[in-house]
Amino acid sequence: MSVPQYRKVAALALAAGLGLSLAACSTKSDDSSDAGGKVTITVDCQPVGAQKELLKNWNDDVAEFQRQNPDIVVKSVSVGEQCNNPPDFTARLAGGTVTDVFYGYMTDLQQVLDSGQAMDIGQYATKDTIATWDSVDPALKDVFTDGGKLYAVPVKNYSMGLIYNKALFQRAGLDVNNPPKTWPEVRAAAKKISALGDGIAGYAEYSAGNTGGWHFTSLLYSQGGQVLSADGKKADFNNAMGKQVLQNLKDMRYGDNSMGSRQLLQWGDLLTNAGAGKVGMFIGAPDATQAIVSQFQGKYQDWAMGPLPGQDGPAKATLGGGEGYFFKKGLSPEQVKAGLKWLAYQKLTPGKGQFDYVRAKPQNYPVGLPQPLLFANGSDAQKQELELRKANANVDTTNFAAFEANPVPIKGEPRNAQAIYAVLDAAMSGVLTNPNANIDALLKTAEDKVNQLLAAQS
Repeated sequence: MSVPQYRKVAALALAAGLGLSLAACSTKSDDSSDAGGKVTITVDCQPVGAQKELLKNWNDDVAEFQRQNPDIVVKSVSVGEQCNNPPDFTARLAGGTVTDVFYGYMTDLQQVLDSGQAMDIGQYATKDTIATWDSVDPALKDVFTDGGKLYAVPVKNYSMGLIYNKALFQRAGLDVNNPPKTWPEVRAAAKKISALGDGIAGYAEYSAGNTGGWHFTSLLYSQGGQVLSADGKKADFNNAMGKQVLQNLKDMRYGDNSMGSRQLLQWGDLLTNAGAGKVGMFIGAPDATQAIVSQFQGKYQDWAMGPLPGQDGPAKATLGGGEGYFFKKGLSPEQVKAGLKWLAYQKLTPGKGQFDYVRAKPQNYPVGLPQPLLFANGSDAQKQELELRKANANVDTTNFAAFEANPVPIKGEPRNAQAIYAVLDAAMSGVLTNPNANIDALLKTAEDKVNQLLAAQS
């Protein structure tokens, strides 16, 4: 999951709007060209109306892209926050209502393949359609590849660390340049921050909408554990490392009362609280600070980031992931090429779209964050993007110095990640809502359910 675009899960989608959004996504193959011979594609995840500057930027990009490519029409579809909500994405897949070019997370490949909704785009993804294609990190292409076939174009990549509020650190007497490096240090800092009162949580955590399982995975990686066995056939978290993850949280939640009283948080819930200055620390990717500013009215000067803590020293690993765009099965070659050209312009060209740092700088949109890490180190596009990022930085890049100077080995998300995360939500919510929660029982139940899930898919 992001980031990070880490897999973010929005808590903002209303059930009442789901049917309308699904209907809005429906496309017909006979709409692929108009009377003038233009190629038409539908693309989802247009920013929602509340994100006025982001929406304007998107619409401006569409207009400029169409000016440069007069034979292509891009029809933007906003599905609200569903693009950040795994259950709603699954509903669109099941209903066959995805757009021609549709957004998905790296964890979505298996369910997309199972749905039969995506097509192999390998023969079309070349330097002819995406000029920077050879610069895109091969590892990211591999994530969206199955059986030698490419099903999506990566557009974002992230890894997790510890995000913390510098203003609250200062008020609590903590060193803003020396974030906690171990989970006992996180616990000690959280106690001091929560002691400030006024509803401030020293440390905040997700536990609903698949986000709890997502973060459990990263916390488990920090301990040196893994969610599945090496062969991917069995759960491998019901052990001392998995127990330590839940014990750390239970100790902070009920032993110290340093995590706030409101739990069952999803993506938007936690970041809303963070934007209001009510969260001292949480784990996430660099773009979480971007969301705090652009969507949740926070101040980017308040936020800094360090590496993911480990139990007794540096973390053994951290969770990495990201997102991309799939292409709906049945598109014409012309539509696929048009979609790739649009993604190249909006997502994969330094200086354009998501990399238009000159535009973003005066919009109070953080520039200078160490992501998205799309291009291979040393590649032409990577050098160009880094130069542009540094030249237009409007954030204090020293706020991310600890994160960048202490890289933690990155592990990808497990197969069937979203289904597994949904199971692990219960373990996370259990220790955060019940002071008498039995950690052994929670993990055993989750282990049994994940093994059943894996057996059913074998």
